[in-house]
Amino acid sequence: MAFELGIYHFGELTPDPTTGITPAPGPRLRELVEQARAADEAGLDVFAVGEHHRTDFAVSSPAVLLAAMAENTRRIKLSSAVTVLSSDDPVRVFQQFATVDLLSGGRAEIIAGRGSYIESFPVFGHDLDDYAQLFAEKLDLLLRLRAENPITWQGSLRPSLNDADITPRPDRELPVWVAVGGTPASVVRAGRLGLPLSLAIIGGGYRQFAPFVDLYRQAGAEAGHDPSALKVSINSPGFVAATHEEAIEVSHPYFQAGWMANHHQRGKGVPMPRRAYEAQATPGGAFFLGSAQEVIDKILAQYRLFRHDRMMIQLGFGTLPQKEALKAIELLGSEVAPVVRKEIAALSASGAEAAS
Repeated sequence: MAFELGIYHFGELTPDPTTGITPAPGPRLRELVEQARAADEAGLDVFAVGEHHRTDFAVSSPAVLLAAMAENTRRIKLSSAVTVLSSDDPVRVFQQFATVDLLSGGRAEIIAGRGSYIESFPVFGHDLDDYAQLFAEKLDLLLRLRAENPITWQGSLRPSLNDADITPRPDRELPVWVAVGGTPASVVRAGRLGLPLSLAIIGGGYRQFAPFVDLYRQAGAEAGHDPSALKVSINSPGFVAATHEEAIEVSHPYFQAGWMANHHQRGKGVPMPRRAYEAQATPGGAFFLGSAQEVIDKILAQYRLFRHDRMMIQLGFGTLPQKEALKAIELLGSEVAPVVRKEIAALSASGAEAAS
């Protein structure tokens, strides 16, 4: 597939740092639908929404929101980011995303993960002692559901299925990516299963993650998978504006507020002072933050390192005003995406020629 550029969002309900007003979930959800429509019109490739079960996030059911987006877009792929598969039922996940896929004309995807938060486990009656086993077993069932119908399946943590008819069925194989945050075992599992890898890089220097991509491809090759099928997505926070200074000035207060709120249930809020924020915007930092040219340069630098297939930007972490988010989406579609696609196509072609 051609290189893809997309956006992911968690639908934060963080108090606005300038007004102190906390967004209501209804308007926030409608803003996300509007952003997906804008991303589609701007020519971006993917729009994804994450799943949380906390009062400071608006999205607990990605499939429902993606269905609304499907009716307001025409071309863009619609994905979860992530589906917390460990605490969900794979049958319902498959049915819901198959429904979105049918509604959208074949544009739905699942990014399945264990989740970086644990609030969903007690809500749905799961024991945290089963954290790793839940994901492994449920991922196995989800892939079986994708491959066959009716299905007979037996596990240890979910009731068995006996010649079960699971509908609706999508008109194609539903894409399933595996989300990882840098755990070697998770990277190896994705490679062995031959599933696309969605790698989150949310801080520090991005070059330290190169060994994980290498490990993924090595595990996939050893399992006999076609290297061309081992897709990689890099997912990181960012924001783009007309200039570097504007990108920092506009986004930092909202990012700082969202960063603090996002970590409060893990203990004391973690600050993101401006100097640290700007450090992440440097060429070696993780964030895609600055002017269109700066974002282009970092995507191309990462491509030379990772040779990945997709770049997903968490646009405007926190409660960034809608007008600023829409302006950034337009810049990504009009100024960043065309240059990145052209340059990466040339790099890919030169790499293929060198290999031959």
